[in-house]
Amino acid sequence: MTLPDSTALRVLALGDSYTIGEAVPEAVRWPVVLSQRLRAEGVNATPPQIVARTGWTTDELDAAIDAANPQGPFDLVTLLIGVNNQYRGRSVDEYRGQFRGLLGRAVGFAGGNAGRVVVVSIPDWGVTPFGAQDRRGPEQIGREVDVFNAVAKAEAENVGTAFVDITEISRTVSRSELADDGLHPSGAQYARWAEAVRPVAYAILRP
Repeated sequence: MTLPDSTALRVLALGDSYTIGEAVPEAVRWPVVLSQRLRAEGVNATPPQIVARTGWTTDELDAAIDAANPQGPFDLVTLLIGVNNQYRGRSVDEYRGQFRGLLGRAVGFAGGNAGRVVVVSIPDWGVTPFGAQDRRGPEQIGREVDVFNAVAKAEAENVGTAFVDITEISRTVSRSELADDGLHPSGAQYARWAEAVRPVAYAILRP
C-alpha cells in the first residue's frame, strides 16, 4: 500500500470557464500550469482540485461547491469568478454579496487562513473576436469588467487575501493566445496568467 505524501501541499481552484480551461487540454489550464511551475521551484504542490465549469455565475459556483464538497484544509485556494455575472447583465450589488460569500468559503477551505487565498481578476473578453460581436462593444464591456474587478479587489483586501490582476494581460492578447472559439484563452495566454500568479503562490507555499 502506498502511503500519502504528508509533505504534499494541496491546491483548490474555484471558478468558471477560465479555471476549467474551456477549449484547451487539461495540461494547459492555468491552475495546472501553476502547480507545475511551483513544483519546478521546489514547492511540493499537488495537481489542483478544480471546481469550475463554463458559464457558471457566482451563485452557480456556490451551489456546485456544495455538490463537489471539497475536503479541506487546502494550502492554497484560488478564486476567479464573475465574468458570467457581467456577461448576463446581472447587478454589481448582487455580485458583491455573492462574491463575499464565496470568498468566505475559500478562506474556510484554506483552514481559516485568508493569507492562503488568491483572488484572480476577471479577464476582459471584450477585446476578443467574440467580444467584438457583442452589442455592448469592447469599450463598454471593458468598463463593466473593471467595475466587477474593483468589487472583487475591495472584498479581497477587506478579508486580507491576495489579489492578482490578469486583466491587463488579457487586454494585450494576440490571436495566437486565443482558443479556436475566438473567446477563451489558449495555453499560451494561460501560461502568462500562471506566471502572474506564481510569485504570489510561491510566497504562500515556499519551503
